[in-house]
Amino acid sequence: MPRVIRPHAVFALSCAIVTLCLTAPVAADGDAPGGLSIELNAQEQTERGCKLSFLARNGSGADIASAIYETVLFDSTGQVNQLTLFDFGALPTNKPRLRQFVVPGLQCDALGQVLINGAATCEADAGADACTSALTLTSRTGVEMMG
Repeated sequence: MPRVIRPHAVFALSCAIVTLCLTAPVAADGDAPGGLSIELNAQEQTERGCKLSFLARNGSGADIASAIYETVLFDSTGQVNQLTLFDFGALPTNKPRLRQFVVPGLQCDALGQVLINGAATCEADAGADACTSALTLTSRTGVEMMG
């Protein structure tokens, strides 16, 4: 014999589903679910050189104890300006970190692209791939991030 579902039971089930959907954790804008994101957030010309501000978000679920990236800076014509290392230090999971680097002698208005060439050092609970396997690069400036 077919089972009869009462209207109040359907309503209760619908309410439960809506409640679960509304209370489930949602990734905020800019979170890096399942990986690491690095955003070139700002650049500022100083007396010593161009100061680059990066916002790193580790959404991998595992802490990164140390991340040092081999970084290539290109001028606005696409030519290599220099190869350098940026030490992002510790990147705990689900805690955004701002890292700033002053590149001596670099004029910010001459910077066209930043290439994250790879991780020179990656010490992470999840292994060395944690710094590169799900890396997302973005920029809030006119400088393109590549990787």
